[in-house]
Amino acid sequence: MRARPITTERLVEDLADRIAAFPSQEWVRVAVDGAPAARPAELADALVEPLRVRGRETFRVSSWDFLRPASLRFEYGKQDPDAYYDDWLDVNGLIREVLAPLDPGGSGKVLPTLWDASRDRATRAPYTVLPPGTILLLDGTLLLGRWLPLEFTVHLRLSPAALERRTTDAWTIPAFRRYEDEVAPASVADVAISVDRPRHPALIEEA
Repeated sequence: MRARPITTERLVEDLADRIAAFPSQEWVRVAVDGAPAARPAELADALVEPLRVRGRETFRVSSWDFLRPASLRFEYGKQDPDAYYDDWLDVNGLIREVLAPLDPGGSGKVLPTLWDASRDRATRAPYTVLPPGTILLLDGTLLLGRWLPLEFTVHLRLSPAALERRTTDAWTIPAFRRYEDEVAPASVADVAISVDRPRHPALIEEA
């Protein structure tokens, strides 16, 4: 693989062009995936206004609002990297409450948040009905390789050195190494971006 430098502004515009090109009468489920240090939420947020300018409504969801209860996440301790990889995200809840309703012919009725991890209780958020053509922008970590129904995926990649340098919770690093080994997210995502230098991203392309 090779990396082609691109400005942040041009990157956001290019992604918005690609996402807005999906049929306007259909829901589009987009995931921006990356380690917390890669700041996937920031990129997902940055896409909202450019997509609005292109005539597409958006709906933001974070996978961090779809974690499992603490009793399940911390069954093997609070710093177990395999549990972080396998057990933290409520994959079934995310699919059931957010992604599956946006299947073709679905209800469009989605739940913006499910679980408040800080209080360890359900958020009891009301459902929202998304009109056809709405673009769901989901940010999160370790999202790929889970058979999530998505139309478009973006992966923000950190090199091993950058990951170690910028990750505050060092105990999670083995989970991201496993992710690279088992999923190779930069290869399976529709768009992969190197963010070793946050202000100077680079598109990862096949050699």
